[in-house]
Amino acid sequence: MKGIILAGGLGSRLAPLTRITNKHLLPVYDKPMIYYPIETLINAGITDIMIVTGGNHAGDFLRLMGNGKDFGLKHLNYTYQEGEGGIADALSLAEYFADGESICVVLGDNIIERNIIKAVRDFEEQKRGAKIMLKEVPDPERFGVAEITDGRLVNIIEKPKNPRSNLAVIGIYLYDATVFDIVKTLKPSERGELEITDVNNAYVGNGTMTWEMLEGWWTDAGTFESLLRASMLVSQTGANNVAPGEKL
Repeated sequence: MKGIILAGGLGSRLAPLTRITNKHLLPVYDKPMIYYPIETLINAGITDIMIVTGGNHAGDFLRLMGNGKDFGLKHLNYTYQEGEGGIADALSLAEYFADGESICVVLGDNIIERNIIKAVRDFEEQKRGAKIMLKEVPDPERFGVAEITDGRLVNIIEKPKNPRSNLAVIGIYLYDATVFDIVKTLKPSERGELEITDVNNAYVGNGTMTWEMLEGWWTDAGTFESLLRASMLVSQTGANNVAPGEKL
């Protein structure tokens, strides 16, 4: 399995901080934001990683991380997204890198307390389709929201005004190689972007989507409020914790 971290966009909600660097290089407590999704993948045994970046400061990633030796990696892969075509558009740029293998996609501003080791193991046994991670949140209207009926995921609604559950789809997705064929069928949303929710609903529609609840806390870090919350959570409890004997 290969890992893909989506770290593009202009980060306009964090201006003026993002006028001088990419959002994903801002500090979360004692490390740059991008370190956390990299560690999430490595802790799950995924070491073949590509970072999809964009904007005017993409070179900062190379200056900071180089080939990933600070993480014990032999190599880090990079590619560049022009404009803001959405998460699914950014994902499409990694098709040649995936090269027919299954992938684990992590949004670059997602930070978790625990790890995704169990989800990765379960998906490898699943062999086809997709798996998403869910988390109960107090403000589901901010996210893609999962509708569960009799334990089965039946729909995902993006930023609903009246959510039918409090189960947010967090920014960690596991896909088989058909995901790139699905992306090619998408049409831009009203925002002019290719939406990852449409990708996930395609798997829901063909009956190959599974889901798993994330243990421990989770936060994004794309606003000033969530950036502060992420720093406070990491300072108090740490992130990407792995219990003895749990690593793949």
